[in-house]
Amino acid sequence: MITAYLTHPNCSLHHMGPEHPESPQRLEAIRARLSLTGLLQQTMQADAIEAREETLARVHPARHLRALDKCLPTEGIITLDSDTMMNPNSLQAARVAAGAVVRGVDQVFKRQADNVFCAVRPPGHHAEASDAMGFCFYNNVAVGAAHARAKYGAKRIAILDFDVHQCNGTIDIFKNDPEILICSSFQYPFYPWRYLRSEWQNVVNTPLEVGTDSQEYRRVIERQWLPALHAFKPDLVMLSAGFDAHKDDPMGDICLEDEDFYWVTHLAMEIAALYAENRVVSVLEGGYNLKTLASGAEAHIKALLGLPFSDAS
Repeated sequence: MITAYLTHPNCSLHHMGPEHPESPQRLEAIRARLSLTGLLQQTMQADAIEAREETLARVHPARHLRALDKCLPTEGIITLDSDTMMNPNSLQAARVAAGAVVRGVDQVFKRQADNVFCAVRPPGHHAEASDAMGFCFYNNVAVGAAHARAKYGAKRIAILDFDVHQCNGTIDIFKNDPEILICSSFQYPFYPWRYLRSEWQNVVNTPLEVGTDSQEYRRVIERQWLPALHAFKPDLVMLSAGFDAHKDDPMGDICLEDEDFYWVTHLAMEIAALYAENRVVSVLEGGYNLKTLASGAEAHIKALLGLPFSDAS
């Protein structure tokens, strides 16, 4: 497998204060771990480019984009909500994060790579069409999916989200869209407190009780996601890869381990091999324990590369 690894130094320019868990250290931890294990050197590394206005506007109304621009401070940090803050460089970082997913879509459709991991921040899956929230400004995976439709004519895009929080933003943008299948596993009841029930035919919500372990997680994913994916037959598989469902992450109470991230990634790749000519584009979402974020990303990259899982290095 040829795995592309997309990131950009500008992703580190966004920060929300020294105590905020969604910090530039997250990408540093991933890169250090992958470099140490030699996995980074096995990927095809490249810098992302900023998403253009018209690319973002496929999923976010122009008035919302203008409103975000107007909020951008010239210095210091301003607060959008209790979780989400902006500094002068935040939208520059957010445009690069969304642009990475766009470039990843280009790479898999042009057969420059089999799959792609976008190591970017700020994350995106909580960003609704007209609402920045939950550390997110633009919905990165949604921007990439819309690009795949507009440029490559993708007709059946599966978005699999295994973050500990449900992807309310992705659902807000694509609910009732027959060309998009969204499968989301998440702790329940939990933030974002909306869209938590499956009210749309194209959304498979998989709520997880506090304390859900590996065995139960795999059982419900196989029971709920696999039939929907086989019926849908996606021509592109996209992943919102959050590693905060790890048992040691401070943000949640789900008890997954690194091998579970390997397993769910491999499951996605099997679907992509059957129906999507191996096309998988993954984008980083959550993960706030730097050690388990890095080891979870290592397991994820091993799966994307087609390597066997082994215990953390």
